[in-house]
Amino acid sequence: MEFARKVWKVLVAVKDGLALLLLLMFFGLLYAALSARPGPAAVEKGALLLKLDGFVVEEPSIVDPITLLMSPEAPLGEQRARDVVRALRTAAKDDRIKLVALDLSGFLGGGQVHMEEIADALDLVRKSGKKVYAFGLAYFDDGLLLAAHADEVWVDPQGGAFISGPGGSHLYYAGLLEKLKVKVNVFRVGTYKSAVEPYILNGPSEPSRRASEALYGTMWDHWQAEYRKARPKVDLDLVANRPAEWLEALQGNSALAAKSAGIVDRIGTISDFNLHLQELAGEDPRDDSFGAYARTDMKTWLAANPEEKPGKAIGVVTIAGELVDGEAGPGVAGSERIVGVLEDAYDDDLAALVVRVDSPGGSLLASEHVRRAVQRFKDKGIPVVVSMANLAASGGYWVSTPASRIFAEPSTITGSIGVFAVIPTFGEALDSIGVKSEGIKTTPLTGEPDVIGGFSPEMQTILQSRVENNYREFVSLVAKSRKISADNAPDWAEGRPWDGGTARQLGLVDQFGGLDDALAFAAKQAGLADGKWHAEYLGQQPANSVAAILSRLAGSEGRQGAAGDFVSALAMRQDRLLDQVEAALRGLVETRGVQALCVECPAVGTQPVSRSTPRESSLILSLLKAMAS
Repeated sequence: MEFARKVWKVLVAVKDGLALLLLLMFFGLLYAALSARPGPAAVEKGALLLKLDGFVVEEPSIVDPITLLMSPEAPLGEQRARDVVRALRTAAKDDRIKLVALDLSGFLGGGQVHMEEIADALDLVRKSGKKVYAFGLAYFDDGLLLAAHADEVWVDPQGGAFISGPGGSHLYYAGLLEKLKVKVNVFRVGTYKSAVEPYILNGPSEPSRRASEALYGTMWDHWQAEYRKARPKVDLDLVANRPAEWLEALQGNSALAAKSAGIVDRIGTISDFNLHLQELAGEDPRDDSFGAYARTDMKTWLAANPEEKPGKAIGVVTIAGELVDGEAGPGVAGSERIVGVLEDAYDDDLAALVVRVDSPGGSLLASEHVRRAVQRFKDKGIPVVVSMANLAASGGYWVSTPASRIFAEPSTITGSIGVFAVIPTFGEALDSIGVKSEGIKTTPLTGEPDVIGGFSPEMQTILQSRVENNYREFVSLVAKSRKISADNAPDWAEGRPWDGGTARQLGLVDQFGGLDDALAFAAKQAGLADGKWHAEYLGQQPANSVAAILSRLAGSEGRQGAAGDFVSALAMRQDRLLDQVEAALRGLVETRGVQALCVECPAVGTQPVSRSTPRESSLILSLLKAMAS
């Protein structure tokens, strides 16, 4: 009997080993199939298909394979703006591409700078003699700006288009926190540093309101000017300012209303759209499904057209997303990760360094660590140039101060030069449910900072003094870098965010231009002629093949953004308001240091930073339960 048991154990072990081996072989073959680099033969002569599902971002975030495996659905897609632009530019010069199909049915948005960059690339395709065809279900501001640069814009019969303009509501929690008896201790410098206002007020302060009205008014004027250049016949006043009247005139048919206004050219389903492209691009010899047209998707096209790398390398480091301490990212600007990337490149033979910033800021300490790492390149005699994308505010401006030249676009949001710290204390709340905090102090700082019983007056003074010192340091860095007087700081600092045009007038930005302009300037500073240099993107993560495999097995490489009818698409966009609530409350209860963060700046296409639940969060939940009972 003992012998039989031993034999059985051996057989089970062999069976488990073979099963594991077969599983590894299966995923190995799947990996090889999915990650194989497409060659020229993989490119189909016909259309270039740009299916922009999800968000267009500066730097796609890393998908954790374990999280993806445990999730009931695939994550929202993220498309790198630079990839979209490069795909269009190369397609404009390649005879294999007859036309561009822009599928925006799952598009959720992107920053205005990115939209303008892609729009310029679409215009380049059209100037080459090739046509661009766009299809969408629910067009909103970002998607409309792209579609406006197509030769023919289609909309689904159940779809439509609306213009909302920049701005929107923010949530204020002072009333809730007062009911909970949670005291919010605010330490800040800057009249316009409104990031703390949701915790202490029930609405925006007058300075904050004035600053926001000026910023969003300028952004709105710029959006209208860009749209009118592409589609001058559209009655923007009717569509944007009298939408109910406009829609009622056509009995609520939003697709027909969009066509009547000239926003779209044709109404039809995705099948109608595909059949139309089939007539123009030809049938797909690899796909006999209904309406399949000859096409090459963006990923295949980019892989088959790798970037050339002539001459010396100009390093490009990307700082995208909120600046946080640690190794977070890409998609979030973890300071340790970015500093590590810069340190790894320090001894490389880089001709210059371009810092690409698309960040609202964040941790002041993280911002300073990154700034020091960039400054080391400048101290070494290497030209340092900054290229600002949609956002380079607060900590995003802090990390830009080593630059000898700063490029931005008119629709870039920058500045917000101010700092703050928010720390809640729970003494009154605990007292209301019978919990006391008492103890023995040997000095004024014994047991401080006491987030339970409350801060001592000495602690309050120390924290405010520290924040004021950080602000003076911020102003000094900017004044020295920009060669402007710190005495005039109230004119350009005080926590106020600026549009790119105003920032240029104030001296916070040197000139308008994108990443290409910054690279060309850096090459000139390094004494390199045209064609004698290339961009080397530092720390750029390769596509996560395991995550890609799991996404494809789940049936999608990214969950579509605008699924369902037009109303459901509207509702889905409003889901981000819940993210705002979560982020605001998390920002209150988390233990954070001094922040150089522009909370009021619009964060398009970014996902919340995933963090573990801190003890203070559990405490607030306990208080809520106690009050409820």
